[in-house]
Amino acid sequence: MAITQLSVFLMNQPGALVDAIKAISDANINIRALSIAEANDFGILRIIVSDSDAVCKLLGDQYLFSRTEVVAAKMGDRSGALYPILVVLNEANINIEYMYAFTGSGPEEAYVVFRVNDVKTAEEVLNANGIATLSDDNLKI
Repeated sequence: MAITQLSVFLMNQPGALVDAIKAISDANINIRALSIAEANDFGILRIIVSDSDAVCKLLGDQYLFSRTEVVAAKMGDRSGALYPILVVLNEANINIEYMYAFTGSGPEEAYVVFRVNDVKTAEEVLNANGIATLSDDNLKI
């Protein structure tokens, strides 16, 4: 049930981000979440989209990118909602490499995206503790 995250490598220069986002927007693909990390010469655009296969085809000739399975856990959009999720993952000895969050479509709904060392176990322990996770099918429009 993991979701697909695309990491698109962009030159760290004006116009690089807008060109990539325009291509995705023009194809009517919904960007559900994004994060940007930077280095001196390039940036990494991490995106969760409604159709990762279509984005891969769209960007494949112009950009270097990778696909990564990540876990998206549902949480309340309120103070303290992240803590119990972190406790569950910590108790299962799951290492979090990085994370970012996005709000959902319902009131009080948010998700936190985790890149972890063991996706399958992370999802199993989260679900066993009543914490819902997303799949790529949940992201379709």
